[in-house]
Amino acid sequence: MLCSRRLAVASSRAVYPSRFSSTSTTSNKYKIVVVGAGSGGLSVANQIYDRFAAAGKSLNPGDIAIIDSAEYHYYQVTLVGSGLRSKSTTRQPLASLIPKHLTHISDNVKTFSPDSSSVTTTTGHSILYDALVVAAGLQINWSGIQGLPQALVDSSSGVSSIYSYDTCDKAWNDIESLRNGNAIFTQPAGVVKCAGAPQKIMWMALDRFKRTARADKIKVDFYTGMPTMFSVKKYSDVLDRLRQERGVGGYFQHDLTSIDAKNHKANFKKTDGSTVAVDYTTLHVTPPMGPLDFLKGSPIVDSAGWVSVDPATLQHTKPEYGNIFALGDCSSAPTSKTATAVIAQAPVLTENLFSVMDTGKISTAKYDGYTSCPLLTGYGELLLAEFKYGLEPKETFPWMDQSKPNRFFYHLKKDLFPAAYWNLMVKGKWFGNKTIFRPSFP
Repeated sequence: MLCSRRLAVASSRAVYPSRFSSTSTTSNKYKIVVVGAGSGGLSVANQIYDRFAAAGKSLNPGDIAIIDSAEYHYYQVTLVGSGLRSKSTTRQPLASLIPKHLTHISDNVKTFSPDSSSVTTTTGHSILYDALVVAAGLQINWSGIQGLPQALVDSSSGVSSIYSYDTCDKAWNDIESLRNGNAIFTQPAGVVKCAGAPQKIMWMALDRFKRTARADKIKVDFYTGMPTMFSVKKYSDVLDRLRQERGVGGYFQHDLTSIDAKNHKANFKKTDGSTVAVDYTTLHVTPPMGPLDFLKGSPIVDSAGWVSVDPATLQHTKPEYGNIFALGDCSSAPTSKTATAVIAQAPVLTENLFSVMDTGKISTAKYDGYTSCPLLTGYGELLLAEFKYGLEPKETFPWMDQSKPNRFFYHLKKDLFPAAYWNLMVKGKWFGNKTIFRPSFP
């Protein structure tokens, strides 16, 4: 759920003035290039532009380029699987979200050449930069589970996943159509996007079964490759207690490896190497995930394939690549891969990038690993898990017991967060628990 490795928080103030030029002199040269137009890329590109303007050193229109060929930008397709939103509300055309003062390059990066401060795109264009921000996200490995791609497109398979725009509504349809049998929900070992989502859909399905008088005929089980319900003990203990109270079977360190859709069987591998075949009626799958292929083996990533950054400054760990930063799912920062982590990272990255370009030195801005998991546990209730590096709780509402699901948190997730996302976050105007006020740094 969280990266298992721990990284020391560095505080070096190295100088890199020779890597930055004062102007963009050619059509394929930009002051700042952002790779990826997801939550992290859009948010940080806008914040960087605003930061230079606030310092009285405004960038020219076009000085910041965002490279991404996607047609659409997606958010919260997990809510579709619970029947809380229609699918059409979870995406917008990407071009409509990029303001005119930012250059949109509708292409994808193929290779990185940090020694020459350039990237090459899939169409063969070389793009030079003064500073690079990598916000490329992660990769969902659908083929990592044998039989999964075929099962997802088979209407009779009973297999679905909320991790894709194309399949999230199938999850809701399977939940609504199930009348009896075994409903199995899975989570893989290792890194996944929004690590609470695999059980969010389980809790919502269970509540839906109860509200429609089907729960006594449906057995709900949670099969996870992880050793506990959640990585932070405070919340894990509560979730495991809920699991037992609500009659949900818990099978830990069981990793889904293959699906026999014809016979409705799911095959799991345990940590001791043994395998277990389980009959299912409905199977919700969280596929394994990892770094994107174009990042693997590039000179800017670590041995695992994540962009290697200082966990506090989000600057590249190699001094010679001091003009490279990364945030969000693609970075090596050892925290959960969530939009809330991006919200906390973006202003830190922005301040440090601005300082490096302006003075040649890193600033005092530090990211403490904050992330959040608004974990739905039923209709009208939500457990708000918030924590930082070291798996230590860091909660916004300390006067409340955030490990206790409640309706207030539910409406934050269902109503406030989506509105804040589309209207503020992708525009660089949302700072989480700081709302619209950019955090200051000492």
